[in-house]
Order: sequence, then structure tokens, then C-alpha cells
Amino acid sequence: MFEVIPYTSDKATEWNAFVDDSKQGTFLLNRNYMDYHSNRFADCSLMIYYKGKLFALLPANKSGKTLYSHQGLTYGGLITGQKATTDSVCEAFSAMNSFLKAIGIESVVYKAIPWIYHRIPAEEDLYALTHIAKAEMAIREISSAIQLDNRIKFSELRRRGIKKAIKANVSISESEDLANFWTILDNNLESKYHVRPVHSLPELTLLKSRFPKEIRLFMAKDKCGQPIGGTLLYETGSVVHSQYISASKEGKACGALDMLFNHIINNVYGDRERYANIKFFDFGKSTEDDGNYLNKNLIFQKEGFGGRGVCYDTYKYKI
Repeated sequence: MFEVIPYTSDKATEWNAFVDDSKQGTFLLNRNYMDYHSNRFADCSLMIYYKGKLFALLPANKSGKTLYSHQGLTYGGLITGQKATTDSVCEAFSAMNSFLKAIGIESVVYKAIPWIYHRIPAEEDLYALTHIAKAEMAIREISSAIQLDNRIKFSELRRRGIKKAIKANVSISESEDLANFWTILDNNLESKYHVRPVHSLPELTLLKSRFPKEIRLFMAKDKCGQPIGGTLLYETGSVVHSQYISASKEGKACGALDMLFNHIINNVYGDRERYANIKFFDFGKSTEDDGNYLNKNLIFQKEGFGGRGVCYDTYKYKI
């Protein structure tokens, strides 16, 4: 009944169309996004058919004898259509695991798609993971998200930051100035952690050109019009996700990010008539070392804007 085949580039149009109509697909799972760094990973994505019709996708890569939910993505579990039921997803998992065993895969590392990214309930894969694959949760990380139609009041500290930014004549606007934002981001990461951004400036420029409506940049500027901070947003169906957040030393001192997120959360996406389809604002994870270290200062900032916990879970199992 089920047939599993490896993804090949000639299937890109079919893959992308299925993602668009799926229960939990986002533009990060579109091949035009996934494949920008194809040289870094040995792609082993799968396409699962039922009676000749595409039933599910698994964005994945392999290393040795292990299959990973694509390591170049934040999440990447099974992508299914609206007709996928619990029983059929369990059967698809059985077929997928038989296929993986036949090609020499011995273990799977599976990053589930967090529920806030689901257009409709779509956690059949979590049941199949434990019921069929006998998987165990290996990593639990935590993000902070805001339910946009039920926002929590900002903390006193964040409100003071907004007042400070207003007093300093900070201005906020949407921008196309990726170069200045990336420079602020790069300088911050280099000075604090001695690392570079995951995406290079040419990569961000490429992705923005491919997804101009989904990838949005908002910048804070000082009274002289100089950039002092910003955030790069990913609009993904029902969620807007802050992919990168950064401010210069001056921006941090004058509360630029407090003013920035007040504008984005309460003015831009607070317009519930215009953005009725976007239900959550996701600040992203505040954990490191596979969830073992909680960056308390970072999550404190996000929770000050009203963010509350959403888990990003990773499962492992043997074939």
C-alpha cells in the first residue's frame, strides 16, 4: 500500500506543492529554502506514497548509518496532508522504517515540528514515534511564544525600556538593509561568543530574494538615523518567528529592542484584522547544549514581552 522513495531534485515542484497544502508545512520546508545549503548535508529526504498518491514527506539528511531530521533546519518531522489519520501515519512509519533498514540506516534522530506551527492538529507522528518506532525523547528545548489574540502585558522592566527609547528618539521601521543588520549581529556574536551567524550575508540575501513576503526585517535607528538594532522575522503560516535579534551597544543602552518588539507585537501583528491567520509570535529557543543549559537572561527578556513556554523536542530510535 505504502511506497517510500528518496527525494530527487526533479520532484521539487511536487514536494513544494505538498508542503503548501500540508497540515504543518512552512516555507523552511520548501526546497528553495532547504537546498540553499545543500552542499553541507547528504540529503536523504523521503517521499511516501499511498496507492500512488503522495501521502507524506520527511525532510532529512544522513551521516554514517544515522538518519536525521534535516540538520540544517530548526524542525523537520513528518509532513502530512489533511487526510492523514493516526492509523495511516502509523502504517507510513512502519513502511518508512522498513525502507530505512533496507538502505542500511540503523538509527533515526527526529525533530518534531512544534504544535504552534500546525495549521490543524497534527501530532499523529508523536504517537507513531512511541507506538511504532519505540522512540524516546532525547532532547527537550524551550522557546517562548506569545498568543497574539491573548497577549500578556509587558513587564515593568520592558516598559521602562520603551520609555527610555522614546526619550532617546529611537525610530522603528521595516527595512531592506540586511547588510547593516548582519554587521550588528556579526559583531555581537563575535565579541560575546566568538562565533559567526549561522547564515552568511549572501545566504540571507539569497533567501530574502526567494521569500520576500515571508522574510521581513525590522530595524531600530537612533535620532540621527543610524541603525542600532533589529530583528529578522520569518512569517510561516500561523506563526511569526524571530530568527535573529541583535542590537549594538548603543541600542542596548537606550532600550531599542524593547521599543522594537513593542512595535512588532502590539502595532504590526497586533492588527488582528490584517494578520488574523498569524496566531503566535515565537521568539525562538533560549537553551543551549541540547537543552541542558537554560540561558536565564535571554528567556527573562523574552518572557518580559509576554512570551511563555513552547517545547521543541527531539526523539531517537533504533531501526
